[in-house]
Parts: sequence; structure tokens; C-alpha cells
Amino acid sequence: MSPDLDFGANNSDKLPPQNIEAESAILGGILLDPEAIARVSDILVVDAFCISAHKDIYQAACRLYNQGKPTDLLTVTSWLTDHDLLASSGGRSKLASLVDRTVSAVNIDALAALVMDKYHRRQLIKACGYIHNLAHDHSSDIDTQLERASSKILEISSNAIASTSQPTLLNDVLINAFERIEEKSMGKESPGVGTGFYDLDATLGGFKPGKLITIAGRPAMGKSSFLGNLALNISSLGQLPTVIFSLEMDSEEWGNRFLSQDAKIESSYLQQGNINKHQWEPLAKSIGRLSQLPIYIDDSPVLTVSAIRSKVKRIVAERGHLGMVGIDYLQLMEGTDSDSYQIAFAIGKITRQLKQLARECNTTVVILSQLNRSVENRTNKRPYMSDLRESGRIEEDSDLVLLLYRDEYYHPDSIDRGVAEVIIAKNRGGPTGTVKLLFDPQFTQFKNLARPS
Repeated sequence: MSPDLDFGANNSDKLPPQNIEAESAILGGILLDPEAIARVSDILVVDAFCISAHKDIYQAACRLYNQGKPTDLLTVTSWLTDHDLLASSGGRSKLASLVDRTVSAVNIDALAALVMDKYHRRQLIKACGYIHNLAHDHSSDIDTQLERASSKILEISSNAIASTSQPTLLNDVLINAFERIEEKSMGKESPGVGTGFYDLDATLGGFKPGKLITIAGRPAMGKSSFLGNLALNISSLGQLPTVIFSLEMDSEEWGNRFLSQDAKIESSYLQQGNINKHQWEPLAKSIGRLSQLPIYIDDSPVLTVSAIRSKVKRIVAERGHLGMVGIDYLQLMEGTDSDSYQIAFAIGKITRQLKQLARECNTTVVILSQLNRSVENRTNKRPYMSDLRESGRIEEDSDLVLLLYRDEYYHPDSIDRGVAEVIIAKNRGGPTGTVKLLFDPQFTQFKNLARPS
């Protein structure tokens, strides 16, 4: 019986990657040992089988297992008969031969890994055919086609990693924990990425790679400015590349903001070209300084997680590491503009994927998020984590949640004029609390409070 495969443009005189003997041994083990399927059902997918008859038999076993029924020879044969699949599966003789040729299911885990390896290789070949067709498709620009090609390869890579990763024994977890504790006690542990705000760094220990951070606030609290300040600080002080995916401001606006903060020229003057003779020199010096920083701005009008992943992977491949990925902002991403019933689901899917991206690329992913209008109806306008829009999944997936608040916005005569509060509402594995910073509205810039001498 030949493999039921269609590899399109990639067909050649070579057989597709396969191991029919391993497939047969797995099925024989499942029919022979009632406990065997529990060891492979979570890692071995139906499509991993190269032979269509093997797919039917394995699918029957999985259906029975999920229903709490045995997967022995008689029960599987009965299921295939009831669903008119016995003949196409090779009949009773085929099933009996699978059992007769199997001694035990002791190696079924290793065999499942082998079959999945062949499956991922077949998927890679198919992806090559897909990419081959993309290259000949001139209906879209090359950047779009490259993004699609990258996403296809990444999808296969992610699936392969997910299927081969195994739980870690507690003993190994504890050994690693002890080593980290020892490094901390000796001052050898690598610190997190410094934000440039020393009180925030003292509380958080910097931004830790592999973490998802949410920064939220009502409009005019300075979310985008704070994200820009973080990118500037991380790239200038830590000499680490950063990238901002901006759906709210274009790259020119970001350029004006950075120049305004560095040259101390109001952004409105830069936008209007209203520069006096004393400002040209500091402006030129700022351009020289800022142009040396490894900050990337992506202002694509439509943004998906797959596009972000593709672009981030490209930068990591070029630079070797990323200090921060910033997204301004979550509720403007593709997929969050559906009806209210679907928005929470879409947000949850996006935050989960961004958290995975942070771990894959060993970087910090910072997302900006809006807060509900309910804040405006309270006497105390300071936000809570429950004020996050679609807060359930954002709270669940975020390792760190920072809420921005400026009292003078609501109370112009506040004693905290010029002060911004960074409320650490959630800090997985660390302290919460409030850190105060200066906010200079003239240059939309956050600064450290002066420390007492």
C-alpha cells in the first residue's frame, strides 16, 4: 500500500520521509497494550501516519480512548466496521497482522517521536512547494510573500518544538533553582534589561527576557511616551536593539518625539519647521546621537502576530538579540475589531501568542492596552487591574502589569503636578507597589525623580 501523499511541485524520484515499520509497530502496540495509547495520544497526531489505512486505525483508537473505551483488537475492529472503514483499513487480516508482528509496546514513545519527525519533514517539503508557488505569484509584493513564507516555516518549527518538548523532572527544576539562588547570592546572576528608571529597576530588577509586560492607562496618561522612553533608554544605556510596532503613530511622529526629547525642542516646533537659529545645532547633534541607536520603528497599518513574529525573528537573526519588542497598542491589532462577543477571545489568542514569542526569542514583549471607561465614573481615578479591557486574558498571560496615572490630568491643582505614577499591579514572582516618575508634558518625556542627597 503506497503512501497517500501529494507534494505538488516538490514531487521527485525520492520517497517522502516515512517509516512504515514504526507506524505499524505503534498501532500493534496500541491494539496489544491497553495502556499504550495514553503514552502517545498527546504527541502523535493522526496526520503523522503516512499510510491512509494507518490513519483510520489510529483515529479509531483515539476516538475510543477519548470516550474511555478500550483500544484492543476487537473494539477497534468493531468501531471501524460501524463507521464503514474496515475495508479501506485493510480488513480484519490487516489488524490481526499488526498485533501478530508486535512483541510489546515498551518502545512506543520513541517510535511516536520517530513518526512525528518524518511527519514534520514531510510538512517542510510541502512548505517548500508553497514557498515555490509564492515566489511565482506576482499578485502581492515581495515583502508580503516573504512574510508569508517566513510564517509558514515558523508554523512548522513551532509545531515541531511543541511535539518534542517534554515535562521537566522536579529534581532538575530544583537543581536549576538552587544554581540561580547561588548566583544571586554571589552577585553573578545576569540582571534584567535596565529600563533607565532606577526606582522601577530597583523594584523589578529590570525587564526579564521571555516575559510579557502590559502597560495600560486611560488616554493622555502617556502610554506611547513611556514606551518610547523605554526604547530610548534600553537602546542607549544597554546598547540593545529595540523595535516598536506602532499602530497609532507613524514613524515620522516617533522621530519627532525622539528628537524633541533629546534636543529639548518642543515637538510642535519640529512638526511646523519652526526652528530658530539657536536650535539647529542641538537638533543636528541629536540626529547624530539618535541615528546610532539600534531602534526600529514599524508603522504598518495592519499588524498580525504572525507579521510581528516574522519581523522580530529577522531582527534577531541580524542582531543576535533584542532588548524589547513594543506594541502600540493591543486593541488596534488585526483581529480585535470584531463584535464584542468575539473580542475577548481574539485578545486572549493574541496575548498568548505574544507570550510565546517572548519566550521563543528570549526578549521582553511590551504591549500597550487601553483601560475601560469605568475609571472616569469613580471618585478615585487611579486604575485597577480589573479596569483593563478584556482583563481576564490580559491579566492571565501578562507576567507584569504596569498602570500609568497622572493626578494632575484630573485635578489641575494637584500637589503632584508633573508627577506620574507607575502602579505595579501585577508582578509574577516579585513585589507590587507604586513608583513615581517625573512627567514633562512639553517633551512628552518621563524622567527619574531626583534622589535625596
